[in-house]
Amino acid sequence: MSSAPPLPLAISARGPLRGTLTVPGDKSISHRSLMFAGLAVGESRIEGLLEGEDVLATAAAMRAMGAKIERDGDGVWHVWGVGVGGLLQPETALEMGNSGTSTRLLMGLVASHPITATFTGDASLSKRPMGRVIDPLSRMGADFTSSPGGRLPLTMRGLCPAVPIEYTLPVASAQVKSAVLLAGLNTPGITRVIEPVLTRDHSERMLAGFGANLTVEETPQGRIISIHGEAEFKPQQITVPGDPSSAAFWMVAASIVPGSDITVANVGLNPTRIGLITALRMMGADITEVNPRIVGGEPVADLRVRHAPLSAIEVPHDLAPSMIDEYPVLFVAAAFAEGRTIARGAEELRVKESDRIAAMVAALAPNGVPLEEFEDGLAITGTGGGPIAGGAPVASKLDHRIAMSMAVAGLGAKADVIIDDVSPVATSYPGFFSTLDSLTGRT
Repeated sequence: MSSAPPLPLAISARGPLRGTLTVPGDKSISHRSLMFAGLAVGESRIEGLLEGEDVLATAAAMRAMGAKIERDGDGVWHVWGVGVGGLLQPETALEMGNSGTSTRLLMGLVASHPITATFTGDASLSKRPMGRVIDPLSRMGADFTSSPGGRLPLTMRGLCPAVPIEYTLPVASAQVKSAVLLAGLNTPGITRVIEPVLTRDHSERMLAGFGANLTVEETPQGRIISIHGEAEFKPQQITVPGDPSSAAFWMVAASIVPGSDITVANVGLNPTRIGLITALRMMGADITEVNPRIVGGEPVADLRVRHAPLSAIEVPHDLAPSMIDEYPVLFVAAAFAEGRTIARGAEELRVKESDRIAAMVAALAPNGVPLEEFEDGLAITGTGGGPIAGGAPVASKLDHRIAMSMAVAGLGAKADVIIDDVSPVATSYPGFFSTLDSLTGRT
């Protein structure tokens, strides 16, 4: 996250969204593409990489540890890796900006290398707990010196050879799962992660694609992911699909603004990422998958979304892991639905880039949305399709998803919704507001 000055924005109803758009490359897959290519021997080629600040932080960190990474004039990224076990000692601290994914996954990589790395981040990231990653990586032999509460800045010293472990995830977290698996890559023996609740499986898919010896077993205790250490990665040609988390904003915007009809092209539809689509369809959203296909091992389709009246639901708790990043914009959809939507089981929102439950309460309530806050979610009473009042300021809390979610809310507001700072949007979706202008006929 850059130290750019705050960029305020006032936004209210603009009329229907119409047209076809693409969204940036999937952020989760983009991070992993750079990291795994950086561990391969030879040149990997990546198309469709998300070029937001979070992913660029990953690229900078991998360069600092020896990988050669270049972008050509056609937007294709080329990575020459150092091989598993070949990461080099970085000369300076690794600046992670706002990216929790970069931090936690890179900590996993460093854990089984004989190097020392210091991780720093912006004010938002420095408030986020890293203990859930520090614990399993410490069991594997890594040593940590962190700020109070297991937060950044922190310094870690990897161990080579590290100790393989069997680790049951205490919380549903794809980042913690991935960190342990990545540490296991350069660890002799078999490292196992037991996942009682299914989370995003991008790491498993891509690790296998690069050549890791990885197995997944479904058991009554959950999924057991086993990785055999001292892997050898082969370079790959990767096409990154559009990020479903970025598409989420347009799905909700088109659903709540009368007359809207949009197509979001090339959206990744990994089964562990489509919770929001499931929830919106339960509410009555008109979302059609067009031209479904497989790209690089990931299911992809174009999504046509047309305005439709939404009805309140009780969001199933088991959807939470597959839509954890989309809850803020789901809260916005609920604000325009008929009835009282209850969305719980999402306590993980308390420790994201901001406390996203508290941030959305502070954003929606003053703008005329009746709600009730729980420790693990919200109950929201919607307008039944009419506009919300708007007219109140919103603190984005340095959180890109809060800023974009409230921009969507503003499209259905009587008076301007005034967002204090939309600059954090650059971390994941640099072209968001130009796309909004295009879809609403402003360009």
